[in-house]
Amino acid sequence: MRWTLKPETNPQKTINLAKDLGVDYTLAKLLVQRGIETFNQAKSFFRPNLNELHNPYLMKDMELAVSRIEEAVANNEHILVYGDYDVDGTTAVSLLSSYLKTFYPNIATYIPDRYEEGYGISYQGIDYAKDNDITLIIALDCGIKAVDKIVYAKEKGIDFIICDHHRPGNEIPKAIAVLDPKREDCNYPYKELCGCGVGFKLIQALATKRNETIDDLIPYLDLVSIAIAADIVPITGENRILAYYGLQVINSNPRTGIKAMIFQAKKKELTITDVVFIIAPRINAAGRIKHGNEAVALLTEFDFETAQQFASEIDAYNTNRKELDKRITEEALAQIISENEQENATTVVYNENWHKGVIGIVASRLIETYYRPTLVFTKSGDKLAASARSVKGFDIYNALEQCEEFIEQFGGHKYAAGLTLKAENYQKFKTKFETVVNSTLPQALRTPEIMIDTELNLSEITPKFNRVLKQFAPFGPQNMKPVFLASGLRDNGYGKKVGADKKHLKLSIIEGVNQKTYNAIGFNLGAKHHLIQKGNSFKAVFNVEENHWNGITTIQLAVKDIKED
Repeated sequence: MRWTLKPETNPQKTINLAKDLGVDYTLAKLLVQRGIETFNQAKSFFRPNLNELHNPYLMKDMELAVSRIEEAVANNEHILVYGDYDVDGTTAVSLLSSYLKTFYPNIATYIPDRYEEGYGISYQGIDYAKDNDITLIIALDCGIKAVDKIVYAKEKGIDFIICDHHRPGNEIPKAIAVLDPKREDCNYPYKELCGCGVGFKLIQALATKRNETIDDLIPYLDLVSIAIAADIVPITGENRILAYYGLQVINSNPRTGIKAMIFQAKKKELTITDVVFIIAPRINAAGRIKHGNEAVALLTEFDFETAQQFASEIDAYNTNRKELDKRITEEALAQIISENEQENATTVVYNENWHKGVIGIVASRLIETYYRPTLVFTKSGDKLAASARSVKGFDIYNALEQCEEFIEQFGGHKYAAGLTLKAENYQKFKTKFETVVNSTLPQALRTPEIMIDTELNLSEITPKFNRVLKQFAPFGPQNMKPVFLASGLRDNGYGKKVGADKKHLKLSIIEGVNQKTYNAIGFNLGAKHHLIQKGNSFKAVFNVEENHWNGITTIQLAVKDIKED
């Protein structure tokens, strides 16, 4: 692990902010690092306000989208709400369809089959619309590159509204409206919405025409916050506001399907981390193992008993998914060793029998062992399909663009993408991708990095410090949980390896002459037990967390790494 301590850019701003807010220097420093430099900015950060959401009509084509939906309603047309099969897509479809159904009955939903149709808008989906007299399709979390599909739909008398957040290609599809803040010709002030977030802006625009206020839309924010958490978009600006209020809905009055999942998981209060690790994998499992339709059915169900049944089925898919990704990860690691590719700049593996629904998870798992840009391929019809995952700081989308000659189709983000290619091009692609990455991936990015916000004396961790720190939540990209560095630490002699396989480290830390003991846990740090023995002085990087046990709440340090002092 590389430890990188963030430089302090403007101590005077930190001093001024600490004084204005009545907080200590360390907390003010954390805020300045996040671009929060004034009392009013801090107020917006700590007290997110729905009235600070941008006017949805600032998004290019929004007026066109709303007009076309109003026309469809006036003419009694059939509308199809179409979305991708992952969390962002299924929550977006659930959001928009459930809102439209509050005032218009002719609404159907469609999630493409991951295996038969693949990602995004499909010809099969358009044919389904034609067969069912649907004249308007609203696509969510997909469509920005579906130029040919939109032409095909137009020939069949079907209009499209696209709500996407992925990077556009060279040509914008000729749909009735294309809502995507990443369009170069779109001046919408916030560019980092997820697909469900763009869907929310559409219902916000529709709501203003129906004399509804933002308060009327709060019940839909549980879905938006789940999509924000699952799609790993920045928790800044509008996303922070939407995630903050969405979590409140999840923990107070969520929709029936989410309530059923929470009941199944036996959780009381969910954080954004719980959403990422408990709710999102269950929703995703439907599309990975069975069909994304099942996630939409759960998220739009009103009857609690029926929702519990759906949630139970989805939980079983999730258990199946875990078993699959464990087995495939082991097989992929064995393949890397058998092909003697441990020292490569990239990981590219393929097995025609691997389950397409879990190859993205497997790619992320492989990065935990071999820290480098990773692609996992499997057979998909007569082509090969892959999920790509990257390492921090490296744009895998750009790397794939440089291998475009061997790729049939691809799309995605800086850190995650999907692609298909012909089987005969696999080896050529693999060679080219290795060459591209090896020549463009800086040496520094080939080792995992821990970004440290600031040094901290453990004595600074007071109840007030912890209260303020908790208000930095919800955490996520560009507002990560603060990471601290403390030196001159010793274990009081009770530190030990724990867990069934002794992989983890439980510590009781003493700092300097301060004899107060701080409980700490270091997951996957069992191998570093020797560094804390015999009264050795060490330094650690950690988060400050609360540990809830038997009704008692205590502060504990979640240690991320340890080194000799």
